Amino acid sequence: MMLSVVIPVYNERGTVEEILARVQAVNLAEEIIIVDDGSNDGTRELLQEIVPHHKNAQLILHEKNQGKGAAVRSGITAAGGDLILIQDADLEYDPRDYPALLVPIEEGKADVVYGSRFLGAPRRVTMFWHMVANKLLTLMTNILYNSILTDMETGYKLFRSEVIKSIPLRARRFDFEPEITAKLLKRNARIFEVPISFNPREYSEGKKIGLKDAFQAVWALIKYRFVD
Repeated sequence: MMLSVVIPVYNERGTVEEILARVQAVNLAEEIIIVDDGSNDGTRELLQEIVPHHKNAQLILHEKNQGKGAAVRSGITAAGGDLILIQDADLEYDPRDYPALLVPIEEGKADVVYGSRFLGAPRRVTMFWHMVANKLLTLMTNILYNSILTDMETGYKLFRSEVIKSIPLRARRFDFEPEITAKLLKRNARIFEVPISFNPREYSEGKKIGLKDAFQAVWALIKYRFVD
């Protein structure tokens, strides 16, 4: 099965070259789609310089910043693989976890695989209140949709292409995670979780998601419980 990796990017000049190198070092992605979401810190110019020198990589440019969800949607639309994996550009997630993510789909057990930060794999011990918010949002997901997820907000989500492309997506910002989770659960998609390592960066290091996004996630979970 052909794996497409979608990398949404916004103002990640300091990390984007390294994440691209790490993805290629794993040697599992046959297609890498980088979506620059209107960066203004030099990321866009750097990508235009380096992407042509990387095999199987292509660059999509948003003329203005639209949000992570919009960038992910552009990447999904462009992806041609049988499997589509979302990879953040901030080095919090390690591409060396790709083999573990692929196993449930390769064994025919899953349509979607979530990499969980809370199933015992190594992780940096920081960002306590961010972890609390993640667990509360996951608990809310489980109550509303009768599931037993441990990490709804994970940035590592792997999909069978026909599953993700069949779902209408509207999220433009970080509400992509609750929207896609809600719609997958409502469609009874087979979701597996596997443990992944996690190296979170703090807000002083450039982390972008904030309290406003948590409230948007709550609204998305409630809204999509009753509408599609």
